[in-house]
Amino acid sequence: MDKPTAQFDADAHAARIREQGFTVIEDFIGPAVLQAVRDGLAPYRDSHHGRNDFEGFRTERIYTLVARAKVFQDLVEEPRVLGLIDRFLQPGYLLTACQSIQINPGETAQDLHSDDSFYRLPRPRPAISYTLIAAVDDFTRANGCTEVIPGSHLWGNPGAEGRPNDMATMESMLVPMEIPAGACFVMAGTLLHRGGGNRSDKPRLAFTNQYCEPWARPQENFFLAIPREEVREMSPRVQTLLGYDIWPAFMGMVTASHPAKALEPGWVPPVVAQRPRG
Repeated sequence: MDKPTAQFDADAHAARIREQGFTVIEDFIGPAVLQAVRDGLAPYRDSHHGRNDFEGFRTERIYTLVARAKVFQDLVEEPRVLGLIDRFLQPGYLLTACQSIQINPGETAQDLHSDDSFYRLPRPRPAISYTLIAAVDDFTRANGCTEVIPGSHLWGNPGAEGRPNDMATMESMLVPMEIPAGACFVMAGTLLHRGGGNRSDKPRLAFTNQYCEPWARPQENFFLAIPREEVREMSPRVQTLLGYDIWPAFMGMVTASHPAKALEPGWVPPVVAQRPRG
C-alpha cells in the first residue's frame, strides 16, 4: 500500500462526519495502488451491467471485490479507514458491501437515497453502516461524481419536522463531491446522496467498501460468495470483516462452535459429523 503523505487525524475526520455526514481523505491511495486496482478489475470488466435505473443501465458494477485481487483485501482493512470506522461502529463490525462502480457516458443520476435505508428503523438514528467511496478516476460534475446533502444524516423520516420533502428543494441542496483520483470520502449510512449523471464522453470509475454493525445483516453474503479455501488465505482482520467471528455472546456461531473453525482444513459441519452412522 502507498504510504499517506500527511498524518491522519481520525478524530478530526470523525468530527466532520458527525457534523456534516461525510469527510474527505485526500491522499487515500497513490498511483501504484490505483494501478493495482485497475489491474485487479481488468479480468472482470463488462461482467455485470445495471438491471434497473438504480443500479444504472449504463453503469458497470463488479461485486465481491475482496475476493478478486489482493489489493482489495488490503483496502478493506486499510488502517486509517478502520481507525475512523472504529469511532462509530461496535467492535466486530462487518464488511457489508465491496464493489466497483463505473458510470459510463449517458448514465442518468440516481434517485436520492441513503445506504443503510434497508435497515427499517425510524430516523433520526445513528447510522448502522458507513460507506467509503474512492475515486479511481477524477470525480467531476460532468462525469457523474457522487452528490451529497450535508447534514441530511441527522434528518428524520420523510415528512418529519425540519426535513424538506419536495425533490426540487433537496436537489438544490446537493453538493458535488469533486475529488481527484486517489482521494476518497467516508460517509454515514444515513446521509442522503446519489450517483450523478455522466454528461462527459468518458467513464467514471470508483470502488466502495461499506461496513455495518456486527449485529446487522450485510448486503453481500460473503459466506456463499467466497470459497472457504480462499478465505483461509486472507488476513485474520479480513476474515473477521467477512463474518468469521463471534459478536458476544454467541451471534454468528456455527452449531455452538466458533465460525473460524470452519476455515480449518478438513472441517466437517457439526450437523454432518454428529449424524448417526449406520
